[in-house]
Amino acid sequence: MDDLSSSTILLVEDSEADIVLLKRALRNARIANPLMVVRDGEEAINYFSAAGVYGDRERWPIPSLVLLDLRLPKVSGFEVLEWIRSRPDLNEVTVVVLTGSENVPDVSKAHELGADSYLVKPGEFRELVAMVERIHGHWLMLLTTPNQPT
Repeated sequence: MDDLSSSTILLVEDSEADIVLLKRALRNARIANPLMVVRDGEEAINYFSAAGVYGDRERWPIPSLVLLDLRLPKVSGFEVLEWIRSRPDLNEVTVVVLTGSENVPDVSKAHELGADSYLVKPGEFRELVAMVERIHGHWLMLLTTPNQPT
């Protein structure tokens, strides 16, 4: 990445209240990366596919980080995750499941489908800010770590 602060974050979330809270948490954590928001799974796939309104990659760049809710209209977060991981051109995209579900089968399924992390949305705003800071710190580390020989 040329400029880590310009790497795009894509939030896939259908709850307007959660979108507002996450935007506030990003601001409070002083994370200035561009944030794109899509509100359902179908829209997320269209975004990645550059379909319809998302055809302009200058305006709608491929994100480096995806914050993905599981419970989405039209296409579930699991289906979006599976779709992303089925695309070799998206292998470098970090996908963090950020959801309200603490259901163990959901956690297992998300990891099986290739989620980089699974986090449960906290109940308090300051905990959300701290979580966003941890996600951002870990994500920056992933973006700046050189590939190790295998």
